[in-house]
Amino acid sequence: MPSSVVNNYIYFPDTEILRIIYQSGAIYDYFKVPAAIVDKFGKATSKGRFLNAVIKPKFRYKKIE
Repeated sequence: MPSSVVNNYIYFPDTEILRIIYQSGAIYDYFKVPAAIVDKFGKATSKGRFLNAVIKPKFRYKKIE
């Protein structure tokens, strides 16, 4: 999953939380993200573009670290 923005991500299906670990080391949780969106995110050729276009504008988030 090489990306200049996203280092890694973890999805917690029970709570629908998508945890994004950025290349900078920052960690954010995005809330109420459906599994179908996470699946599309995982398949996206540009994780950063998908994150900015689909996830950030539509889902509440909180910086964890």
